Amino acid sequence: MSERFYALVPAAGSGSRAGQPIPKQYVELAGRSLIAHTLAALAAVPELAQTLVVLAPDDARFAAAVPGFAGWSARCGGATRAASVRAGLQALRERGAGEQDWVLVHDAARCLLRPEWVQGLIEACRADAVGGLLAQPVADTLKRADSQSRVQHTQDRRELWAAQTPQMFRLGLLARALDAAGETVTDEASAIEQLGLAPRLVRAPLDNFKLTLPEDFALAELILRSRQA
Repeated sequence: MSERFYALVPAAGSGSRAGQPIPKQYVELAGRSLIAHTLAALAAVPELAQTLVVLAPDDARFAAAVPGFAGWSARCGGATRAASVRAGLQALRERGAGEQDWVLVHDAARCLLRPEWVQGLIEACRADAVGGLLAQPVADTLKRADSQSRVQHTQDRRELWAAQTPQMFRLGLLARALDAAGETVTDEASAIEQLGLAPRLVRAPLDNFKLTLPEDFALAELILRSRQA
């Protein structure tokens, strides 16, 4: 059987730093929920066989937030991102995904995703022995601070990238990496790196930022409405 590509969207968190009265993935932006924008972009990628959304066990908002969603959902989310992704990989297995199929893990809160960026990642990594991720070269001058928020030194930025998502790895490899890494890793590439492997970095635009702080929502709203116009 030829390899298949699946998207996995962990959406079990509360997004406490966002300062929103509800989990941030359900905040409305430009006429629809944040997660609905994310899933619409993934649905427009023809290479993806299916998208699985990992929800909290007690989630009661998803159906109303994404009416008519044609993908899969599983209420198996855990207390950490790693736990949710690990549970999502098992849910994909139960739905027929194989160990050599590719899984593209994408943050629900990166709602400015464009289908062509996902397609670019797939084309760059489908023949890669490891896999890779969308990322952005760091443009700002970086300072390392001490405990009193005073500069210790300036960090050389020439080889630094800011990791984004999707992050694309084969299901079996990613499951093995997450099992070995435990709950502390904050992205899938970090787990792969701990196996001694080097994921490929695929350049993505600045628009693919993750909505984390209150001010991010206003900026995302402006970008989404400009696209609609």
